[in-house]
Amino acid sequence: MLSETLIDIHDLLYARWGPQHWWPGESRIEIIVGAILTQNTNWRNVEKAIGNLKAAEMLSEQRLAEAGVDVLSALIRPAGYYNIKAARLKSFMKWLFDEPYCGRLEVVEQMSTDALREALLGVKGIGRETADSILLYAFGRCVFVVDAYTCRVMGRHGLIEAEAGYEQVRALLEDNLPADAVLFNEYHALLVQVGKEHCRPTARCAGCPLEHLPHDANWPAW
Repeated sequence: MLSETLIDIHDLLYARWGPQHWWPGESRIEIIVGAILTQNTNWRNVEKAIGNLKAAEMLSEQRLAEAGVDVLSALIRPAGYYNIKAARLKSFMKWLFDEPYCGRLEVVEQMSTDALREALLGVKGIGRETADSILLYAFGRCVFVVDAYTCRVMGRHGLIEAEAGYEQVRALLEDNLPADAVLFNEYHALLVQVGKEHCRPTARCAGCPLEHLPHDANWPAW
Protein backbone atom coordinates (compact mmCIF):
# COMPACT_ATOMS: atom_id res chain seq x y z
CA MET A 1 0.00 0.00 0.00
CA LEU A 2 1.37 3.39 -1.04
CA SER A 3 0.73 5.14 2.27
CA GLU A 4 2.55 2.37 4.16
CA THR A 5 5.52 2.55 1.79
CA LEU A 6 5.75 6.32 2.26
CA ILE A 7 5.67 5.96 6.03
CA ASP A 8 8.30 3.21 5.87
CA ILE A 9 10.59 5.51 3.90
CA HIS A 10 10.12 8.29 6.42
CA ASP A 11 10.71 5.99 9.38
CA LEU A 12 13.88 4.52 7.89
CA LEU A 13 15.29 7.96 7.16
CA TYR A 14 14.34 9.24 10.60
CA ALA A 15 15.92 6.23 12.29
CA ARG A 16 19.19 7.05 10.53
CA TRP A 17 19.33 10.84 10.85
CA GLY A 18 16.76 11.86 13.44
CA PRO A 19 15.11 15.30 13.53
CA GLN A 20 16.52 17.83 11.08
CA HIS A 21 15.32 21.00 12.84
CA TRP A 22 14.05 22.70 9.71
CA TRP A 23 13.52 25.52 8.83
CA PRO A 24 16.31 27.45 10.56
CA GLY A 25 15.14 30.95 11.42
CA GLU A 26 14.42 33.11 14.44
CA SER A 27 11.34 34.79 12.98
CA ARG A 28 8.72 34.28 10.32
CA ILE A 29 10.22 36.95 8.08
CA GLU A 30 13.65 35.33 8.38
CA ILE A 31 12.17 32.01 7.23
CA ILE A 32 10.47 33.70 4.29
CA VAL A 33 13.65 35.51 3.27
CA GLY A 34 15.58 32.24 3.54
CA ALA A 35 13.05 30.47 1.31
CA ILE A 36 13.52 33.12 -1.38
CA LEU A 37 17.31 33.25 -1.11
CA THR A 38 17.87 29.50 -1.14
CA GLN A 39 16.82 29.19 -4.79
CA ASN A 40 19.76 27.83 -6.82
CA THR A 41 22.27 27.86 -3.98
CA ASN A 42 23.17 25.94 -0.84
CA TRP A 43 22.11 26.83 2.67
CA ARG A 44 25.60 27.85 3.83
CA ASN A 45 25.53 30.71 1.35
CA VAL A 46 22.05 31.70 2.49
CA GLU A 47 23.22 31.78 6.11
CA LYS A 48 25.97 34.23 5.16
CA ALA A 49 23.45 36.46 3.37
CA ILE A 50 21.03 36.36 6.29
CA GLY A 51 23.92 37.11 8.64
CA ASN A 52 24.66 40.23 6.60
CA LEU A 53 21.01 41.32 6.80
CA LYS A 54 21.01 40.82 10.56
CA ALA A 55 24.27 42.70 11.03
CA ALA A 56 22.80 45.61 9.06
CA GLU A 57 19.59 45.42 11.12
CA MET A 58 17.65 44.88 7.91
CA LEU A 59 15.82 41.68 8.78
CA SER A 60 12.39 43.12 9.51
CA GLU A 61 9.36 43.68 7.34
CA GLN A 62 9.64 47.47 7.53
CA ARG A 63 13.37 47.68 6.87
CA LEU A 64 13.21 45.25 3.95
CA ALA A 65 10.33 47.20 2.44
CA GLU A 66 12.22 50.48 2.76
CA ALA A 67 15.56 49.21 1.46
CA GLY A 68 16.63 49.83 -2.10
CA VAL A 69 17.39 46.95 -4.43
CA ASP A 70 21.04 48.00 -4.57
CA VAL A 71 21.35 47.86 -0.78
CA LEU A 72 19.75 44.42 -0.62
CA SER A 73 21.87 43.16 -3.52
CA ALA A 74 25.07 44.04 -1.68
CA LEU A 75 23.94 42.40 1.56
CA ILE A 76 22.70 39.15 0.02
CA ARG A 77 25.61 38.79 -2.40
CA PRO A 78 26.79 35.46 -0.81
CA ALA A 79 23.49 33.82 -1.86
CA GLY A 80 24.31 34.21 -5.55
CA TYR A 81 22.12 35.74 -8.27
CA TYR A 82 21.94 38.62 -5.83
CA ASN A 83 20.41 41.19 -8.17
CA ILE A 84 17.64 38.79 -9.17
CA LYS A 85 17.01 37.70 -5.58
CA ALA A 86 16.99 41.27 -4.32
CA ALA A 87 14.31 42.06 -6.90
CA ARG A 88 12.33 39.02 -5.73
CA LEU A 89 12.57 40.15 -2.12
CA LYS A 90 11.31 43.58 -3.13
CA SER A 91 8.44 42.01 -5.07
CA PHE A 92 7.44 40.02 -2.01
CA MET A 93 7.66 43.07 0.26
CA LYS A 94 5.57 45.14 -2.16
CA TRP A 95 2.91 42.43 -2.08
CA LEU A 96 3.08 42.25 1.71
CA PHE A 97 2.70 46.01 2.15
CA ASP A 98 -0.17 46.35 -0.33
CA GLU A 99 -3.76 46.28 0.85
CA PRO A 100 -5.18 44.41 2.69
CA TYR A 101 -2.01 43.12 4.43
CA CYS A 102 -0.27 46.47 5.02
CA GLY A 103 2.95 44.77 6.04
CA ARG A 104 1.35 42.55 8.67
CA LEU A 105 2.13 38.84 8.43
CA GLU A 106 -0.55 38.19 11.06
CA VAL A 107 -3.11 39.33 8.48
CA VAL A 108 -1.57 37.07 5.85
CA GLU A 109 -1.76 34.20 8.34
CA GLN A 110 -5.55 34.47 8.40
CA MET A 111 -5.81 33.46 4.73
CA SER A 112 -6.80 29.94 3.77
CA THR A 113 -3.97 27.74 2.54
CA ASP A 114 -5.27 27.64 -1.03
CA ALA A 115 -5.81 31.42 -1.16
CA LEU A 116 -2.38 32.13 0.29
CA ARG A 117 -0.69 29.72 -2.10
CA GLU A 118 -2.39 31.35 -5.06
CA ALA A 119 -1.39 34.80 -3.81
CA LEU A 120 2.24 33.79 -3.28
CA LEU A 121 2.43 32.28 -6.75
CA GLY A 122 1.27 35.65 -8.08
CA VAL A 123 4.37 37.36 -6.65
CA LYS A 124 7.03 37.78 -9.32
CA GLY A 125 9.89 35.34 -8.80
CA ILE A 126 8.10 33.03 -6.37
CA GLY A 127 7.54 29.59 -7.86
CA ARG A 128 5.81 26.55 -6.45
CA GLU A 129 8.69 25.20 -4.37
CA THR A 130 9.35 28.59 -2.78
CA ALA A 131 5.65 29.24 -2.17
CA ASP A 132 5.20 25.84 -0.57
CA SER A 133 8.31 26.32 1.57
CA ILE A 134 6.84 29.57 2.87
CA LEU A 135 3.48 27.88 3.50
CA LEU A 136 4.97 24.92 5.35
CA TYR A 137 7.87 26.46 7.24
CA ALA A 138 6.68 30.01 7.89
CA PHE A 139 2.96 29.37 8.33
CA GLY A 140 2.81 25.70 9.39
CA ARG A 141 0.40 24.69 6.61
CA CYS A 142 -0.03 21.07 5.52
CA VAL A 143 1.68 21.50 2.16
CA PHE A 144 4.41 19.10 1.02
CA VAL A 145 7.41 20.82 -0.53
CA VAL A 146 8.59 19.04 -3.67
CA ASP A 147 12.12 19.40 -4.98
CA ALA A 148 14.60 17.45 -7.10
CA TYR A 149 15.56 15.27 -4.14
CA THR A 150 11.91 14.36 -3.52
CA CYS A 151 11.36 13.38 -7.13
CA ARG A 152 14.59 11.42 -7.36
CA VAL A 153 13.88 9.33 -4.24
CA MET A 154 10.24 8.78 -5.13
CA GLY A 155 11.09 7.88 -8.72
CA ARG A 156 13.90 5.47 -7.92
CA HIS A 157 11.60 3.66 -5.52
CA GLY A 158 8.89 3.30 -8.13
CA LEU A 159 6.37 5.69 -6.61
CA ILE A 160 6.19 8.20 -9.48
CA GLU A 161 6.72 8.13 -13.22
CA ALA A 162 9.63 9.96 -14.80
CA GLU A 163 7.27 12.48 -16.40
CA ALA A 164 5.43 13.29 -13.15
CA GLY A 165 5.12 17.04 -12.60
CA TYR A 166 5.34 19.08 -9.42
CA GLU A 167 1.64 19.12 -8.65
CA GLN A 168 1.26 15.40 -9.30
CA VAL A 169 4.07 14.55 -6.89
CA ARG A 170 2.74 16.96 -4.27
CA ALA A 171 -0.75 15.47 -4.52
CA LEU A 172 0.59 11.93 -4.22
CA LEU A 173 2.40 12.76 -0.99
CA GLU A 174 -0.35 14.88 0.53
CA ASP A 175 -3.06 12.33 -0.34
CA ASN A 176 -1.17 9.35 1.09
CA LEU A 177 0.33 10.77 4.27
CA PRO A 178 -1.40 11.97 7.44
CA ALA A 179 -2.22 15.68 7.18
CA ASP A 180 0.45 16.77 9.63
CA ALA A 181 2.65 19.82 8.99
CA VAL A 182 5.26 18.55 11.45
CA LEU A 183 5.50 15.28 9.51
CA PHE A 184 5.71 17.11 6.16
CA ASN A 185 8.43 19.35 7.58
CA GLU A 186 10.56 16.46 8.81
CA TYR A 187 9.92 14.28 5.76
CA HIS A 188 11.01 16.91 3.27
CA ALA A 189 14.18 17.64 5.25
CA LEU A 190 15.02 13.93 5.45
CA LEU A 191 14.54 13.51 1.70
CA VAL A 192 17.02 16.33 1.17
CA GLN A 193 19.47 14.58 3.50
CA VAL A 194 19.26 11.21 1.75
CA GLY A 195 19.39 12.97 -1.61
CA LYS A 196 22.62 14.70 -0.70
CA GLU A 197 24.31 11.66 0.81
CA HIS A 198 23.04 8.72 -1.26
CA CYS A 199 20.38 9.44 -3.86
CA ARG A 200 22.59 11.69 -5.95
CA PRO A 201 22.34 12.00 -9.74
CA THR A 202 24.72 9.03 -9.72
CA ALA A 203 23.24 6.89 -6.97
CA ARG A 204 25.30 5.74 -3.98
CA CYS A 205 23.02 2.97 -2.74
CA ALA A 206 25.56 1.22 -0.50
CA GLY A 207 24.80 2.11 3.09
CA CYS A 208 21.61 4.02 2.26
CA PRO A 209 18.86 3.45 4.84
CA LEU A 210 16.52 2.69 1.92
CA GLU A 211 18.93 0.27 0.24
CA HIS A 212 16.89 -2.86 1.00
CA LEU A 213 13.69 -1.41 -0.51
CA PRO A 214 12.98 -2.17 -4.19
CA HIS A 215 14.63 0.55 -6.26
CA ASP A 216 16.13 1.44 -9.62
CA ALA A 217 19.38 3.33 -9.23
CA ASN A 218 19.37 4.15 -12.95
CA TRP A 219 16.07 6.03 -12.84
CA PRO A 220 16.50 9.42 -14.53
CA ALA A 221 18.20 11.89 -12.20
CA TRP A 222 16.24 15.06 -11.54
